[in-house]
Amino acid sequence: MDTGVTAWMLTSTAFVLFMTLPGLAMFYSGLVQAKSVLSVVIQCFTISAIASLLWFIVGYSLAFGDTIGWFIGMPDKAFFYGIDHGHLRGDMPEIVFVIFQMTFAIIAPAIIVGAYTERMKFQAILLFSAAWHLLVYAPICHWVWGDGWLHQLGIMDFAGGVVLHANVGVAALVAALYVGKRQIFPHELVPAHNPGLAAAGAGMLWVGWFGFNGGSALAANGEAGMAIAVTHISASAGLLTWTFLDWIKFRRPTLIGAIIGAIAGLAAVTPASGYIGPVGGMILGITASAVCFFAVGIVKWKLLIDDSLDVFAVHGLGGIIGTLLIPFLALEIMDGHGYVVEGRSVFTQFGVQALGVAASMAWAGVFTYLILKVLDLVLGKVRVDPMDEIVGLDVAIHGERGYDL
Repeated sequence: MDTGVTAWMLTSTAFVLFMTLPGLAMFYSGLVQAKSVLSVVIQCFTISAIASLLWFIVGYSLAFGDTIGWFIGMPDKAFFYGIDHGHLRGDMPEIVFVIFQMTFAIIAPAIIVGAYTERMKFQAILLFSAAWHLLVYAPICHWVWGDGWLHQLGIMDFAGGVVLHANVGVAALVAALYVGKRQIFPHELVPAHNPGLAAAGAGMLWVGWFGFNGGSALAANGEAGMAIAVTHISASAGLLTWTFLDWIKFRRPTLIGAIIGAIAGLAAVTPASGYIGPVGGMILGITASAVCFFAVGIVKWKLLIDDSLDVFAVHGLGGIIGTLLIPFLALEIMDGHGYVVEGRSVFTQFGVQALGVAASMAWAGVFTYLILKVLDLVLGKVRVDPMDEIVGLDVAIHGERGYDL
């Protein structure tokens, strides 16, 4: 065991959990209406608990157990069987690796919350998140980071472009379409009720992302340091790009625009952070922020899809862009590490990246729809009653108020 590596991975684990609790909870709750602020917070907390227990019971084993046909892991490590404090995985105790990966499994379904805020039943959210964890996240995680078929093909996904962002993005899009539009959409949409709260959450996400990407090196070395550096540069470039576009198009730079631009840059650099250099990080931040800026308008105002907090347009497209551009930005001429899979051309590697994105999106899209369809049959419907939506989920479902002014 390397105590330095172990210490860094324990720190990274805390950073990534901090992204969800309280980072994502605060970010999302600041963006919704005041009457539903607490509903988003409790959703993030309960999803975190559900994902943690499922990871312990069988999720880790499905994702990282011995492969069955390069598709899913064996349940031989269910309930963390055989994993004690002395059992190593690489240079660290396996339990440290297990908990680090647990924090990824926590934030994935929590991000999807942003697609259906203010209109989905609480019990439906809990059941959906549990089923999605087992049927979507665990298999795709095994494909890429376990010993699955995409890993065998040599896909490059350092910290979750395919496993997390493309997967989550399409799930969010399907969920938004299935649940339907909010009653106020699109003509009576109100702005974020508390931009300051959202910005505080975004700041926590930004800092936590250092553990997300830096920890994915699974080592305390220069690779982890470079991953953190390019992560920060991409977020900074994304923030400024979105701010300038806001300024040009709407004649005013907004705080909400600035923090969403940073998130777009962070999402894009996630899969690439272990392969590229600072120049690549800046290119990704600018590119992803610009694409996501216009995608938000297209999805919301042209296609009239009520993806409430723009999960697909920002997280999904950001992660897809980062995944597809890895082979080009990893080249030495682009300040990258100078490698793709040995003996493979850049364009061949691009084909593998595209296949991984397409497979992840197809699997996530189909199973997200099927899960929601089954829940509709079981619960009658997954959407809250119209009056509950008007009153606000805080009072209607949870009997609490975020504000008493």
